[in-house]
Amino acid sequence: MPSILAKSGPWRAMRLPKPAIVTDDTQMTLALGRGIRTAMDRGLLTPLRLTRPVREEFVDWYHSPDNNRAPGRTCMTACRLLDSDRLWQEASQTGSKGCGANMRVAPVGLVPGLSEEQRSGAAQLQAALTHGHPTALAASDLTARAVHLLAQGAEPMGLIGQLRSYAYENSGRYLTRWLGDLWRYAGDSSPELYIQRGWDECLTALARVQEALRDPSPETDPCELTGDGWIAEEALATALHCFLLFPEDPVTALRRAACTRGDSDSLGCLTGAFAGAHLGAGAWPKEWAERIEYRSDLLSLGALWDS
Repeated sequence: MPSILAKSGPWRAMRLPKPAIVTDDTQMTLALGRGIRTAMDRGLLTPLRLTRPVREEFVDWYHSPDNNRAPGRTCMTACRLLDSDRLWQEASQTGSKGCGANMRVAPVGLVPGLSEEQRSGAAQLQAALTHGHPTALAASDLTARAVHLLAQGAEPMGLIGQLRSYAYENSGRYLTRWLGDLWRYAGDSSPELYIQRGWDECLTALARVQEALRDPSPETDPCELTGDGWIAEEALATALHCFLLFPEDPVTALRRAACTRGDSDSLGCLTGAFAGAHLGAGAWPKEWAERIEYRSDLLSLGALWDS
């Protein structure tokens, strides 16, 4: 926090840096988006159709010279293993629930026309390619769900309740068609017990958000109340916290997320995803949109899925 404040000044006045270079979060979001686009160009979204192009995009990102933005260890390890003939379940890091699982998942929530099973399955599968911990899967599912609900016009103040209901409804449901036998690699005695662990941790994280928003404190670092965001359920919780402090003021929400003690780039990435889903691309200052790195890639995917 002191170094962020020294470089950027008071958090409410933070400016987009020049040049507006993105982090690994946005690079992987674009990789996932391209993989989904390739899969859906070939027909209905299915596990078989999704796995290969997303896997290939992640491996391409792994080898890219632009992959120099301090990427997470889990993503790098899993992508190295995915660059082989092995089953993806063997590459998945089942002990990791790092936020790399869900900081990239927003495209799944934006793709129109998916069934609930497709959206949930795609969100969990893309997470599981690298992060095989059940909490990583559940947090990715919930992140995509939040983006989808907001893009469809859900009221922000009711969002946490909707997400908690969704978590309760899905807490014992293992998506075998999408995940195969991933649960066996994690050492659990059944697929239901495996996935239940993830939903339980996410429900606890969502309860912390509700508690924090009962007496909102915008000047307090959100990480103090909902976690630093290095792990998937905390990234979801603290990004929701930042967004819901300022649901109609996206730039302030983004600044609050970026000026935190924790994984501030991932918190900013997810807070921006929620705000953008809620308010649309017009939420952001025009001069920001004009100079963001990968602008044309972001615009083309946005235009493809703008509902």
